[in-house]
Amino acid sequence: MWSLNKRFIVILLLLSLAPAAVVLSSFFSEPEYTLAQLRELYSSGDVNQWPLPHIDESVKPNFADIGVLGKVRYPIDNPFTEAKSQLGKLLFFDRRLSASKQISCASCHDPQLGFGDGKSLAHGHDRQVGKRNAMTLYNVGHYTSWMWDGRATSLEEQVLMPIQDHVEMNMNLDSMLQHIDEIKGYRAYFLKAYGNEEVSILRVQRALATYLRTITSYPTRFDRFIGGNKEALNDQELLGLNLFRTKARCINCHNTPLFSDNQFHNDGQALYGTRQEDLGHYYVSGKQEDVGAFRTPSLRNVTLTGPWMHHGNFPTLRDVVELYNLGNPAPIQRRVVVDENLRPIPSPLLKKLDLSSEEVEAIISFMQALSAPVQQRLITPKLPL
Repeated sequence: MWSLNKRFIVILLLLSLAPAAVVLSSFFSEPEYTLAQLRELYSSGDVNQWPLPHIDESVKPNFADIGVLGKVRYPIDNPFTEAKSQLGKLLFFDRRLSASKQISCASCHDPQLGFGDGKSLAHGHDRQVGKRNAMTLYNVGHYTSWMWDGRATSLEEQVLMPIQDHVEMNMNLDSMLQHIDEIKGYRAYFLKAYGNEEVSILRVQRALATYLRTITSYPTRFDRFIGGNKEALNDQELLGLNLFRTKARCINCHNTPLFSDNQFHNDGQALYGTRQEDLGHYYVSGKQEDVGAFRTPSLRNVTLTGPWMHHGNFPTLRDVVELYNLGNPAPIQRRVVVDENLRPIPSPLLKKLDLSSEEVEAIISFMQALSAPVQQRLITPKLPL
């Protein structure tokens, strides 16, 4: 055992090192900012001055911070032309592309409803109810895969899927071409877009995809704020922005200027063993890790595009935020025989957040600042006869 003198010497040494320990501790811990400091940093126009985001190691390799959304890039084999976009817009609103001649692309993607339909689940041919919520088309040209499960690898591929789906438009592609070809008024539009009047699947695809890439959101108050307008966000929204990137961990999935990582995650909403069971990206990849994984939706114009989630079961943004606050616990289904090969594996990014009610309110307020009011009503075009 040590003598009393030795113990006394050790205590003196520890006390002498205490200030250095405090300095080291503060050096390695994250600094706390006042709202005034956050306002200066985030509105500086320099993302390098922002507080460090709270992101997991698995996210870092492909991480890009939020910011102002750039222009859509058009494919080399389908460059933008006004004539092609105009033709695509007509086709988008034309109900004659469906078997019943009562459903158009715009039926489920209504410009006045955030280019969605305002319903939990989309309705289609013969009033059949689909399995998923109609995802908004805002900024669809910025995606790297399409549909909730990512089964379309290009926008040109995606546009034909709802047309052929028996629950949606239920249209045979050959019959669709015949219907379009019989409409004399379309000939001038095909001539202007492609140089002759030929109607083909490829031309319909390219016209529709070209129009969809023009559906972009307007700049938001968030965009103006980080561009230097210090008063574009109020204190609550500013707090929400900082929480979004730090404690609330939203930035792990909702990163990049699109506010989506374009990746697939199981957020505990596969609803395994229920009537709404949906295995998501697994249908594409066949990998158990993708059971119940869905593409991260963009949060731009998020307040215009409810109800939310792939199943549309959340009528308010508060429902969504509170679920993530709880760590997105998957609902327990009793009396369900689980196939171990299909057991959903929740994303390791899901963690209980312990956000206060004030912090939840701040995050919701920030998301509202990501939405821009529709500045001009989109008038349905007069269709060719």
